[in-house]
Amino acid sequence: MKNRICVIFTGGTIGSYATEDTVDLSTENKSILIELYRQKYGSDIKFDELRPLDILSENVQFSDLDAMASCIRAVNKNKYDGIIITHGTDTLSFTANLFSQIFCDISIPVVFVSALYPLNDSRSKGVDNFAGAVAFIEKEGLSGVYVSFKNDFDNLNIHLASRITGAEQISGRFASVMGAPLCELIDGEFVYTESPYLPAKESFSLPRKPYGKYDICKDIVTIRARSFLDFSYFNFGQKKPRAVIIELYHSGTVCTAGEETNVLKFIDYCRNLGISVILSPVDSQARVYASAFELKSKCILAYDTSFEMTVIKVMLALGKDKDISEELATNNFFEKIHG
Repeated sequence: MKNRICVIFTGGTIGSYATEDTVDLSTENKSILIELYRQKYGSDIKFDELRPLDILSENVQFSDLDAMASCIRAVNKNKYDGIIITHGTDTLSFTANLFSQIFCDISIPVVFVSALYPLNDSRSKGVDNFAGAVAFIEKEGLSGVYVSFKNDFDNLNIHLASRITGAEQISGRFASVMGAPLCELIDGEFVYTESPYLPAKESFSLPRKPYGKYDICKDIVTIRARSFLDFSYFNFGQKKPRAVIIELYHSGTVCTAGEETNVLKFIDYCRNLGISVILSPVDSQARVYASAFELKSKCILAYDTSFEMTVIKVMLALGKDKDISEELATNNFFEKIHG
C-alpha cells in the first residue's frame, strides 16, 4: 500500500457552508473536510488535493462532467491507492452511474462521497462518508467506481456506482438496486452483502474491457409513470428528442388503457416521428403482466438495470450513434442484476 489517496473536490453540499436558512458553497479552503477527518479518525495517509470545479451539483453542465473526467484520467494511478471524489447529492446517482461506465476498467478504486448537510451542521455525515471511502480504499482496494454513504441510523454502505439509485424523496437516503449495497462497515470491518443479485468479490479482480471513447447525447426526454398521466401533452411537433425513456412502475407496467393515458398510442406517435422509446426498469426474470404484453414489440425494454443506468446507457449510445439495444445489453461494471 502507498498510503496515499488523491482527493478531487467538485463542490456540492459536502463543500458548502450553512448560514441561517441558506446553504451555499464555502469560500474557505475545501481541505476542511480532510482536517475534520484527521481530528475525528486520525490517520497517517497522505492526501493530495485537486479542484477542477466548484459547483452545486444541481447546476452541473456537460462541460463540468468533462472537467471531472479529465481530472481522473490525468491522475497517476501508480502513485495512489485510490481516488475520492466529493460530489453533491442531487446529481450523485447520475455522475456515479456515468463514471462507472466510462471508467469501468480503472485499475484503482474511485469512491464518491457526499453529504446531505454542510460540514458545519451537526447532522452532517460528510466526514463519516469520507472516512468510509478511505477505509474501503485502504482495506479492500477493489478496482472500479463506488459510492460511500451513511444514511441516518444505518451502518455506512459502499455501493456499486453502477447500482446507486436517486436519493429518496425528502429524506435523501441512498440505496442500491434490489436494496443490496456491495458491503457495509461494521465495527471497523467491511461485511459483504449476501445476495444473489451481487457479483462475487473475486469478480472484481477479473479484467474488464475499457469503455473507450464516449460522447453524451442530451436529446432525450424522461417520463415517469403515474396515475392519469396524459401523454398527449408531449407534443414534439416543433422540437423532437432522439429518444424518450419512460420510468415504469415497480412491476414493469405503465397504463395501456384509455386514450390520452394509453402508452401504446404514445409509442406509436413517437415511432411515426422516428423517436426511440425505451421502457425501464424491466426484470428479465419476472412474470409479465397482461397489460404489458404489447410493449415488447413496439419499443425497447431495458432489462435488469436501474432507470438511472438506463438513462446513462441511452445517452452514451446516442452519443456515439450506437444501437441502443446493443448498449443496454452490455454489462461493463456489474450494472446487470442478472449478469
